Amino acid sequence: MSPQLGIYILWVLWMASWAAAALWRRPTAKRAPILENLTQRLIVALGVVLLFGLYSPRFLAMTTLWGLPDLWGWLMVVLVLAGFGLCWWARLHLGDLWSSDVARKADHRVIESGPYAFVRHPIYTGLILAAFASAAEFGTAAALLGACLMALGWYLKARFEERFLIQELGPGYDDYRQRVAMLVPFVKF
Repeated sequence: MSPQLGIYILWVLWMASWAAAALWRRPTAKRAPILENLTQRLIVALGVVLLFGLYSPRFLAMTTLWGLPDLWGWLMVVLVLAGFGLCWWARLHLGDLWSSDVARKADHRVIESGPYAFVRHPIYTGLILAAFASAAEFGTAAALLGACLMALGWYLKARFEERFLIQELGPGYDDYRQRVAMLVPFVKF
């Protein structure tokens, strides 16, 4: 098996497990307007298409920027796995408060344990790590652009989610936001 195949397998396994875990969630008390979140979803979807070469303009798909030796490729597999591990660690700490949409769940509260002690959006952080490690192994312009678009999309979603949670959870979330970095531990922006 090659490192690239390993990365594809990890993404498929993560997506399947994440979809199954989506059944474990509380009822939604209030959902943010879907149209406001649509831009972010489209950016991430375009990023996925480019990252995995599902479609890309010929000059991007054919432009190989680098090729990693297998040892480095397997290191990228480990980083993808670490990214998904962070996602799952965060999902388990969030529990049934998780939602794929920007929403407030019934009896919602601020979670500050586990990875939420280091970053406010560890699921997005894990996905960004996995996307860039995948792009590093694939080594194409399309994959790199795809990872950048995915990171931009998750950053935009985090910002949108922040505005919503400040309104919905009030000072408790705003205090948490002042103390903990958004996406990169110890880097406040």
